[in-house]
Amino acid sequence: MKIQIINGPNLNILGQREKDIYGEDSLLAIQSYVEEKIKGLPVALSWFQSNIEGEIVNEIQRSLAKEVALLVINPGGYSHTSVAIYDALKALPCKKVEVHLTNTHKREDFRRNRITAGAVDVIIEGAGKDSYLLAILSQTF
Repeated sequence: MKIQIINGPNLNILGQREKDIYGEDSLLAIQSYVEEKIKGLPVALSWFQSNIEGEIVNEIQRSLAKEVALLVINPGGYSHTSVAIYDALKALPCKKVEVHLTNTHKREDFRRNRITAGAVDVIIEGAGKDSYLLAILSQTF
C-alpha cells in the first residue's frame, strides 16, 4: 500500500519552535519514529514537506500519478486558509486523513475553522507524533 505523507508550513522547524506546544521532536525524528513503528506492515511511505502552498498542491496532484492508496496531510496553518489545498484534496480518489500534533480546539479560536477538513475522510489531532501513526493504522486494518 502506497502512503503519501504531506507536511505543511513550519513543520520543518519542529523541535525548535514552541516546544511547549509542539514538543521536542523534529520532523525527521517523527518520521523515524513512525517508520520504526510500522516496520513489517505492507506499506511504503513517502514523506514531503513544504512551506509553500503551491508546492503542496503540486504534491497532492502528483499523488494521483503515483496511485497512492492513502494520503496523510498535516497542512499546518494552511488548514485554516487554503481553498487551493482543499480543492486538490477533493480531486484525489484515495482515502485522506488530516492530522494535527495538537488539539486545535484547545488553542486560539481561529484554529477551530479548518477549510481542509471538509476534503478528508478522517481527522486525527492532539496525539502528538502518534497522530501520524494513528492515521496510518486507522486506514490499513
